[in-house]
Amino acid sequence: MTHAPAPKRRTCSAELDACLQPPPPDGGWGWVVVFASFMIHIVTDGVTYSFGVLYVEFLHYFKEGKGATAWIASILVGVTLCSGPVSSSFVNKYGCRAVTIAGSILGAVCLILSVFAQNVLTLYFTIGLGTGFGFGLIYLPAIVSVTCYFEKYRSLATGIAVCGSGLGTFIFAPLTEHLVAEYGWRGAVLIIAALVLNCVILGALFRPVPDGRPSRSASCGALAPHPCDAATNLLNGSERDLHQPVERDSLVLHRPRSIGHLTVACPKPSHKPHGTGSDVARLALSQPVLLTAAESRFKPTFGSQSLRKSSGIMYRRDIFYRGSVHNIPYHRSNPGLLHGEESKELIEMNGVKPRQEQSEEEEESGSTTMCGCVPCSKETKDTLTEMLDFSLLQDPVFILFTVSNFCTSVGFNIPYVYLVAQAEERDIPTDKASLLLAVIGIANLVGRIILGYVSDKPWINRLLVYNVCLTICGVATALSALCHDFYSFVVYASVYGFTIGAYVGLTSVILVDLLGLDRLTNAFGLLLLFQGIASFLGPPIAGWLYDALRSYNPGFYVAGVTIAASGIMLFFIPALQRHLMKRKTSEKGGLHQNGSAAFSAA
Repeated sequence: MTHAPAPKRRTCSAELDACLQPPPPDGGWGWVVVFASFMIHIVTDGVTYSFGVLYVEFLHYFKEGKGATAWIASILVGVTLCSGPVSSSFVNKYGCRAVTIAGSILGAVCLILSVFAQNVLTLYFTIGLGTGFGFGLIYLPAIVSVTCYFEKYRSLATGIAVCGSGLGTFIFAPLTEHLVAEYGWRGAVLIIAALVLNCVILGALFRPVPDGRPSRSASCGALAPHPCDAATNLLNGSERDLHQPVERDSLVLHRPRSIGHLTVACPKPSHKPHGTGSDVARLALSQPVLLTAAESRFKPTFGSQSLRKSSGIMYRRDIFYRGSVHNIPYHRSNPGLLHGEESKELIEMNGVKPRQEQSEEEEESGSTTMCGCVPCSKETKDTLTEMLDFSLLQDPVFILFTVSNFCTSVGFNIPYVYLVAQAEERDIPTDKASLLLAVIGIANLVGRIILGYVSDKPWINRLLVYNVCLTICGVATALSALCHDFYSFVVYASVYGFTIGAYVGLTSVILVDLLGLDRLTNAFGLLLLFQGIASFLGPPIAGWLYDALRSYNPGFYVAGVTIAASGIMLFFIPALQRHLMKRKTSEKGGLHQNGSAAFSAA
């Protein structure tokens, strides 16, 4: 049985979110923010992904083992990723501009200190820890600032911004080689530090989204009800509304794009007036963190950014979503549907228990502690708690995706670090060998554009695209051991750069397909943590294998097997989804039968 499309009305959840955060303007100064993010990706990712050039110089200068030297790049990438949740909490408290400027200064200062290093151990702390944490403070605001300014055109805006990553690798690989040849590695690192310092200027362009909404009195008048009256009643103490049941008598089936045969039951929105108990109950279920933020910062008038004590942008459910919100399957089919209800259905089906809410004392307090002893602001704790909520690991689908992501991250950085050294071992000149990283960069740029465009089509199975790309990437990496001349390496670099673009570009949209938009922040935070841990392992393992076997081939075999395995294992997600749905259906059927039997006996 089918139902007519629900009327396009905004729910109380959407209205409350609009009150707390200005609506994305989808243009204007946002395009300046896109340019700044694009340039930041050129600099930071260019420095990171062209590290293979400096790696060769460090090998020759310090005479350390391959594994020991590779720890520099591993710590750099690992700390950058692992610092994601911390960076998010800072962004939530201080905003994108301040955090980006601080990260730029920290990264540049630590690179300058690296110039005076006399051993590899010093570089672990300066380039690895210091610059890695600085880049972590830059990386996340560069994405978040774009998503704050765009909603309808977000896919285009974020696509332009992240393309700077591939272009940065294309530019910095030969540039670093030239700087090393002219000034030595110390002079090259000093100049790179100056380039990183320019991110201070770019970060200053991350202006907060202007709130042009008129105040309640100016926009609504005395007779017109404010769209957030329901939220106001809730925050004034109408707890009884929270206990009213959520109506689920009318169901409409929608299909997440990545799972072509998975049906998810979504409630048809009620036609009751705004502010009813049902709306408030659904709001409490779908936006617990948002309500927590609201209780501490909600004011009776809206439209003034000065009323907000912190940026609070991390409370947005779609903050890490890089595609257009209007292209989310259930958002497109039912614009009035609360995102949290879609997530709730997926979470319940996969057997995940609801998250624990904060105590009343913590909600009323403006500051709190982490782990019972570390003082921090409420915004900081909210963000860290949201991103590092390990209850999501009860979800078998997310566990499988996390294991896949971990395996991909183990092999991801090995080509970036060792491809130049492997090519030099095959008697390819250093200047040509460094160009291979540039080939990866330009192929990655093309791959992100094409894969992002294709995956945004409603008829495309994004999970299948992701799986196929990772499988091809892994097989090509393992076969790179057969490359013996420059042009065969160019072919491999092109395939690797293009296909690995799926790993970076499609992760967030697939997480939304699998878990729902409401759990994206949590899932993305945990993935950043596991990606960082995996990044610590990949390059050192390949280096230790070289030290033991005197060949780079085993390291590329490891990278190829882990990346290919990460793609292959995700082909089992549809079967796992069907099993979980069947189990959930049988459990509900059993409970219904037990209830009927008890009623008959009575």
